[in-house]
Amino acid sequence: MSVTIKDVAREAGVSVATVSRVLNGSCNVSEDSAKRVNEAIEKLNYSPNFLGRNLRKCETNVILCIMPTSEHSLYSKIVMGMQSYAAKVGYDIITAVSYGTTAAEIRQLSMLFNKTVDGAVLLGTQLDAETINNLAENYNIALCCEGITGADVLTVAVDDEQAAYDAVTALVRKGKRKIAFIGTNSSAISSTARENGYKRALADSGIALREDYIFRGTYDYECGAQAFEEFSALEDKPEAIFAVSDLLAISAIHKAVDMGVKVGEDVAVMGFDNISMCEMMLPTVSTVEQPCGKMGELVVAKLIENINSSVKDSKYYTVEHKVILRQSTGD
Repeated sequence: MSVTIKDVAREAGVSVATVSRVLNGSCNVSEDSAKRVNEAIEKLNYSPNFLGRNLRKCETNVILCIMPTSEHSLYSKIVMGMQSYAAKVGYDIITAVSYGTTAAEIRQLSMLFNKTVDGAVLLGTQLDAETINNLAENYNIALCCEGITGADVLTVAVDDEQAAYDAVTALVRKGKRKIAFIGTNSSAISSTARENGYKRALADSGIALREDYIFRGTYDYECGAQAFEEFSALEDKPEAIFAVSDLLAISAIHKAVDMGVKVGEDVAVMGFDNISMCEMMLPTVSTVEQPCGKMGELVVAKLIENINSSVKDSKYYTVEHKVILRQSTGD
């Protein structure tokens, strides 16, 4: 039979409460009692049932992270940041992949509902603001890298509009005036904000907005190539392209190479995210870097504060971005 805490208390000649205080690291125990408890634990080879104890306290020290895909290095880097901070404060991170479906997210969130985890971080969630707000009334929820309009919950992301503004302004500083845009029809905050940043950068640079230089599709890889084909068919072709994601930028670059267009010379291409592939490509891809590790660390730190507080922090935190110029813009 397994050794129980009562067996340890009997062996040490102390109360169960005293053993519990020793296990919890409490200083409210005499040195003699602590020594006897530790000797009894070693003698009986006792292993505390921390899981059972945490469940009784309604705490598991585990946080769930739900992401739409495990193949995107952006999400992987965020999770690494989450794990790095969590390990320092005695928490663990478990991950689940929703494949961009609400049904999977709700199913995975059952771990939160049945108290298997203390909180959940959603990366690029498909849930709407009303659902998120309802969940936040009873559970510890946070959004990371993608906010939701109307969601009154803890959120950590970059300032997408300013980041896009800075990226397009960098192209202008390189002498580009005919700058096209590859965006999406998504209602996500990031997509809308990045398009707004593009338009504001043009306006502030005295460049007229041209609708024929704007392509809106999806985040699917092939849309970048489709956009480049449409821009190439114009009589007055763009000198530069800003895409709201690196995958769209890379797709456009591949199509340009296939068509014999010299990227970095004939046309400059700028992406967004700084995924690992940007440095592996030839040409290497200019982009906006999101500090994924810092985002992961900050969202976990703030979520743990919420878990341990009766007053919930529902602020929208932004982290610093960085424009990185590489060969695709002639650098």
